Amino acid sequence: MTHYDPLDTDSQDKARVDSRTRDKLAQQNEAEDVKWLMSSKRGRRIVWRVLDRAGVYRLSFNTNAMTMAFAEGARNEGLRMLSMIHAACPEMYPLMQKEATE
Repeated sequence: MTHYDPLDTDSQDKARVDSRTRDKLAQQNEAEDVKWLMSSKRGRRIVWRVLDRAGVYRLSFNTNAMTMAFAEGARNEGLRMLSMIHAACPEMYPLMQKEATE
């Protein structure tokens, strides 16, 4: 059982720093994973299909609110992946587009 002491600010500061360090390491790992995936033609094809299926390149409007909410959820994940690509390896995106249109 853990014992939380609200007056132990040193432990709280250490926990906060540890949490930030873990978050930063997770972000670095994610960026490296995206670079690895985008480094091969096969990986870029997979990413393009995921972005296309997520609806990144089309509107998600629908008169049925639940259908539109579902489509927006999928599109949001696609946009998240697109954002990771632009942050980690922006030079690979135009190459992926070119390969997808060939």
